[in-house]
Amino acid sequence: MSQKILITGASSGFGRGTAIALARLGHKVVAGAETWPQVRELRADAAEAGVELEVIKLNLLDKIDIAHAGSFDPDVLVLNAGVMESGPITDIPMQRARESFDINVFGHLELVQAIVPKMVARRSGKVVWTSSMGGILVVPFLGIYCATKHAIEAIAGSMKVELAPFGVKVATVNPGAFLTGFNDTGVESHAQWYDPKTAVVPMPDFSAGLAGQEDPQEMIDAMVEIIPAKEHLYRTMRPFATVDVAKQWQETEWTQNA
Repeated sequence: MSQKILITGASSGFGRGTAIALARLGHKVVAGAETWPQVRELRADAAEAGVELEVIKLNLLDKIDIAHAGSFDPDVLVLNAGVMESGPITDIPMQRARESFDINVFGHLELVQAIVPKMVARRSGKVVWTSSMGGILVVPFLGIYCATKHAIEAIAGSMKVELAPFGVKVATVNPGAFLTGFNDTGVESHAQWYDPKTAVVPMPDFSAGLAGQEDPQEMIDAMVEIIPAKEHLYRTMRPFATVDVAKQWQETEWTQNA
């Protein structure tokens, strides 16, 4: 059955692939892109793919954009947009830390508060948060990014219980290291402000850690499967090997010394 689905952060990566694939399956997809050039490019991509896709400008730092997106009434709200800011916690500018939370967390919360009451009123709907493996474990020097994803885990977990009596489901998707370009740009994001001469903590070279990233199609396929599904697990993490890594991390938190 065709569903109305609104996806944020659909100009690239998981969002773009998922939006086009869901539209190809016959769902009515509203895809948010941050800038007007990205809107036009995504429209062209959809036309080339032969699918109908409604593309809107949605910058999560723009109140007008958020209000416009909040006027929609989707069956499924997919909160997928995000930024990654790298750098030591002791050195990262507070502007960058606040922007990370404003985009990854607070902008999406504003959409939740605009759209989910409509789901509650009709007693059906679903909210899918794109979290991360970084919502379960912590990657040093990506602490602010991980903090936003930990916040998403707490919010999604609370929403799941709060909204269940009203027939509204909540789920997370938790990507590991996939080759979408997101990780590559994220680990370079400190370049404009980090100064090794004045930094409290030296910034390591992340280039080796970017090797061996997985094909994003695995995560896209999983998202396309669970977003419109009636029944599925609360958390969907890919690649599967990352699940074991995350569980091992959680175990060490109970046994490691300070």
